[in-house]
Amino acid sequence: MEELKKTTTTYQNIILENREKLNVTGIIDVFSFDDQMIIIETELGLLTIKGENLKISKLSLDTSDFIVDGYINSLTYTNSDGVKKNQSILSKIFK
Repeated sequence: MEELKKTTTTYQNIILENREKLNVTGIIDVFSFDDQMIIIETELGLLTIKGENLKISKLSLDTSDFIVDGYINSLTYTNSDGVKKNQSILSKIFK
């Protein structure tokens, strides 16, 4: 029988404070961002953050920390299998 959940030793914390401040650990890269949607690659898959007036107030790939301020409407995980590993936000800008 196929196992439904992947077993992993990766830990990720998501802390949402009053739908106005989001703190995420375990990030790998930022794929795209604007004031209404941010897409980040995490250790557990792609995380899409939707909201209003979104601003990245902290981004550290060294410590895998990420903080967003603004009004958060939704957080959605998707599988990152279809995303090219080397396609970061900087590589999109310098095409």
